[in-house]
Amino acid sequence: MAANPTSVAEVNAGLRDVGYLPGDSTALVSFLATKLGKPVLVEGPAGVGKTELAKALAKYLGRELVRLQCYEGLDEAKSLYEWNYRKQLLRIQAGAGGGVAGFEHGDPVDVSWDSVQNDIFGEEFLLTRPLLEAISSPEPVVLLIDEIDKTDQEFEAMLLELLSDFQISIPELGRIDARTHPIVLLTSNNSRELTEALKRRCLYLWLDYPESEHELQIVRMHEPDLSETVAAKLVEVVRMVRELDIKKPPSLAESIDWARALLLLGAQDIDETVFKETLSVIIKHRTDLDLVADRVGVKLTQQNAPA
Repeated sequence: MAANPTSVAEVNAGLRDVGYLPGDSTALVSFLATKLGKPVLVEGPAGVGKTELAKALAKYLGRELVRLQCYEGLDEAKSLYEWNYRKQLLRIQAGAGGGVAGFEHGDPVDVSWDSVQNDIFGEEFLLTRPLLEAISSPEPVVLLIDEIDKTDQEFEAMLLELLSDFQISIPELGRIDARTHPIVLLTSNNSRELTEALKRRCLYLWLDYPESEHELQIVRMHEPDLSETVAAKLVEVVRMVRELDIKKPPSLAESIDWARALLLLGAQDIDETVFKETLSVIIKHRTDLDLVADRVGVKLTQQNAPA
C-alpha cells in the first residue's frame, strides 16, 4: 500500500523501516518533496547514500523507481524517447501489400508526407526512455536522475520543461502532460557547477560523510552481528583515513563492505595486521595504499602498545 506521510517524523520512521537511516535534513527535504511536488537536488561526495535515498523513498512510498543513469554525451534519444525506426520501416514495407499510405493494391501512389507521418509517427512506434516513462506512468513513481553533473548544460536545458511543468513536447505528437506526478531526485557528485536555472527548480540537500555516531548506527544496522567493539573501531579508523590527503576517501558504502569483510574473517579487533590485510576493501587507489597503511598503521600500533 502506498504511503502518504503527514509529518517529517513519519518520513524519518518510514525510511528507517526500509533500512535507510536519514539525518534530520534528509527527512525534512524528503517530506517537503512529497508535499510540494518539487524536485530534489542531492549533492555530496560519492558513496554517501544519495542513490540509496531514492531507492529507500521508492520502497517506503510504495512506488516504482525509474532510474536514469547519466553519463557524458547523454541525449534525448537515450533519456526521453526515440522512434522505433525498424518498426516504422516494416510498416512502410508492409504497405506494399496494400492498405498503408503510399501504396494502393501493391502499387505506389502519390501521397503527401503528412499522410505518411500520420501513419508511422504514432504512439505505437514510440520507444519510451526513463524520463518519458516516469511522466506517462499510470501510477506515480520516484524518478532518479543519477549523477546529473556528468551531463552538459544542453541536457540540463532539456530537463527544464520536464521539471517545471512535468510535460514533454514531441514534435510529431505535440505536448505530453504527466499522467501522474513523480517525485524527482537528481544526484550530483559536485564534479561541475550546475546551472542556476536547474537549481531554482529544486529543493536542495547536501549529504556529507556522516558523523561518527550516525555512521556507527548505519554500520550496525547493516551488520548487526559485528561486535560493538569492532564496529566502533571501524568507524574510528575510517575517520582517520578520511582525514588524510588521499585521492578517494572511503565512502559510507565502503565502510559497510569493510564491516562485512571483518565479520566474514571473524575479526575480534582491528589491529595493524588486520588493517593492512583488509585495506583494499576501503582504499581503491594504488598511490593511496602505502600512505594509508603507514600513517594509520602507526597509529593502530601505538594504540595497541602496552602502557
